[in-house]
Amino acid sequence: MRHVLTTVLALAMVAGLGRPALAADPTDPDWPCIQRKVDHLSIGVLWPHPLPAEETALPSGLDDVADQLALRRVTEEDAARLLAEVGAQNPGLNLDGYGRLFQATFDHIDRQRAEIIEGISRYARNQAGLAREIEEMQSEMTRLKAAEPPDFDRIDALEAELDWRIRVFRDRDRALTYVCESPVLLEQRAYRLAQMMLAAADG
Repeated sequence: MRHVLTTVLALAMVAGLGRPALAADPTDPDWPCIQRKVDHLSIGVLWPHPLPAEETALPSGLDDVADQLALRRVTEEDAARLLAEVGAQNPGLNLDGYGRLFQATFDHIDRQRAEIIEGISRYARNQAGLAREIEEMQSEMTRLKAAEPPDFDRIDALEAELDWRIRVFRDRDRALTYVCESPVLLEQRAYRLAQMMLAAADG
């Protein structure tokens, strides 16, 4: 019983986090991130020129380059070096060629981003479910405390379970801030890669 008051106060804080109060997309109440939920990016926003038809093949070897450019572990500096090598090895690569390279790279990035967004939605639903469980346990705690005589063994066991679930909830909630940044980082990466390829095409 000595930690019951602390637990109840913590629950009051947790209860308000069961739903994403800062969600930016009213059409999806499960979306927990500040930025609006957009399932797929628009390539036309990033590449301001007509793109070749999708069936247009990339020059030999550039499929692998697109795969590498889309990898998050490849730094911007590495991407710049890779594109410099592409330019040196393909001196005739024009705006259409770079457009096709960006299109292939963008497709990889957009698929990664869509998978992350779906994962974020699942994450938020799990958090909401955990918040509901905590609220139900809080209600049980209130009933147990009001009973005569109180079931101290059950109260102690419930208190321990509540403490554990609150810790899990808080840890996940802190991690959500980082998780929500991932789609934004991929959008920024796609934009910077587009700028690099446009500069290479102009050069």
